[in-house]
Amino acid sequence: MASAVERTDDLVREYLIYRGFTSTLKHLDSEIKADKEKGFRVDKIIDQLQHLIQSYDLTGLKEYWTYLDRRLFSRLEDVYRPTVNKLRTSLYRFYIIHTVQMKNPEKTQEFFLKQVLELQAQPEWRDWFALPFIPAPEQNPSFSPYFSRQWADTFLVSLHNFLSVLFQSSPQPVLLSFDSEVQRITSVQEESEQLRQQVRPSLVSSLVSNACYSEKKNDSDPDTQTEALPDQTDSTNQTRVCDVGGASVEQPFIKLSQEEYIEHHSSIMHCRVDCSGRRVASLDVDGVVKVWAFNPIMQTKATIMSKSPLLSLEWAAKPNRLLLLGSGVGTVKLYDTDAKKSLYEMTIDDIHPRILSLACSPSGTSFVCSAAAPAAQSGVVMEGEAQVSAPVSGQLLLWDTKTVKQQLQFALEPGPVAINCTAFNHNGNLLVTGAADGMIRLFDMQRYESALSWKAHDGEVYSVEFSYDENTVFSIGEDGKFVQWNIHRCGVKQSEYSLSQDAVGPFVLSGYSGYKQVQVPRGRLFAFDSEGQHVLTCSSNGGNIYRLNKADAGLESVLSLGGHKAPVVTVDWCSAMDCGTCLTASMDGKIKLSTLLAQKP
Repeated sequence: MASAVERTDDLVREYLIYRGFTSTLKHLDSEIKADKEKGFRVDKIIDQLQHLIQSYDLTGLKEYWTYLDRRLFSRLEDVYRPTVNKLRTSLYRFYIIHTVQMKNPEKTQEFFLKQVLELQAQPEWRDWFALPFIPAPEQNPSFSPYFSRQWADTFLVSLHNFLSVLFQSSPQPVLLSFDSEVQRITSVQEESEQLRQQVRPSLVSSLVSNACYSEKKNDSDPDTQTEALPDQTDSTNQTRVCDVGGASVEQPFIKLSQEEYIEHHSSIMHCRVDCSGRRVASLDVDGVVKVWAFNPIMQTKATIMSKSPLLSLEWAAKPNRLLLLGSGVGTVKLYDTDAKKSLYEMTIDDIHPRILSLACSPSGTSFVCSAAAPAAQSGVVMEGEAQVSAPVSGQLLLWDTKTVKQQLQFALEPGPVAINCTAFNHNGNLLVTGAADGMIRLFDMQRYESALSWKAHDGEVYSVEFSYDENTVFSIGEDGKFVQWNIHRCGVKQSEYSLSQDAVGPFVLSGYSGYKQVQVPRGRLFAFDSEGQHVLTCSSNGGNIYRLNKADAGLESVLSLGGHKAPVVTVDWCSAMDCGTCLTASMDGKIKLSTLLAQKP
């Protein structure tokens, strides 16, 4: 409807110029400039509301919403009145949150003073009158969801969709209807012509193909006759894959925004969101750790410089302000991200100094630590250097962050081996590990013993995670396979998917004069959404999101996040409400933060 309004405005201008009504033309342009409905362009209306909020113009915000209500919303049926009221409530809360985030308490108090008579009788506002007196409302359980980027994006998308549907369903003036019909007829004519142009060469190609096939058949060459059929099958499969993401397939996610964190100056090894979904910890190959927030703005909270090389990191579950940092010299550092200081440095093992993986139990203060023997190569090597097989000797240990003491050492069968990756289930009763010998081991954390183990991959296991229902585990290995295993049937393979090298590694970044940097996988290579139905993987220019289907159906690509110029080497996915935050980190030190809106069926 917005485009039809603009075209009609142009037609009226042309008519006024033709008739010489210059004074009327000036009045028309003046009124269009002051048009509060913005020519029925939803994006302009949203921009105007945001401008009023950012300029703290509460009076203007109320007047503009009142105008929209009188001009548009009042024409709706009564059944839509609750929706309009909810949108107005969210708009006011959006304004309040902005005043708090911008540290402007005077405007926060002004809102409640001016709105007290209107809002005090409404039950949904009862708790909000206490907000100006709470020292840190963004950490209060009652208000913290409203300070998230996900809530803001969800509200703006909801308002946008509501206005779009409203404008599309509103009755149009005769001139607009005529213009729309003209546009429809023109569009149909253009599509018909395009179809005609496509059919002609296709028909010719079909006739030629049939003729060629007849000649081949007459030649009685069996090899030549059977060659055409696989080509046709491949073409069909390719078309089916390309159709995924088209109009015929419902898209599960909308990418609302993508931001870039650029504080690192070398390749990223690890990038993890804490359990609250508010902070990110990222580690690069130079041993620099950045702790940063992205709500409401992207901001570095702490920078950690280590004298010894760092190989792993993990957020503590309780309390979630603590960060564990594993080094290459046999130590684990416990760092307080709020106080910005190191609390302890635990000496793990001198014989096995490389701390490859850390995992904190969600049910207590303990964590598991994988310590491996020295390696002849670091995480990043130059192509052409001697590739020495990494030693497989290693230990798996259980430590406690409260007592800062080792609790036990797990038995690894058939012998000591380097554990590359570790993950707990939701309550900490099970631990799954992937090792350099291609084995997956499942540990009972109530008995502290191995429950299952099986050969999972040819080569090393790079990344392993529990599924959403925790009846299976997924793994990615050096053999390029993404496999789902049934843990109730001793590692029975439930499904298997093939991935390209840019999703598995080793990752290669090409430079000038033939220089190439190669990085072996260190961080998480895949992550699931909140319902476990979709998986995020690495790629050469961003993250790819797939829908998990049965093995015979394969992985169905639903969204490519893009945005990177270098290979992505690790990913993470934090879900909250209807939005999710995807992190993709690459070899050039860039981290992309993509905010998604999940479209519920």
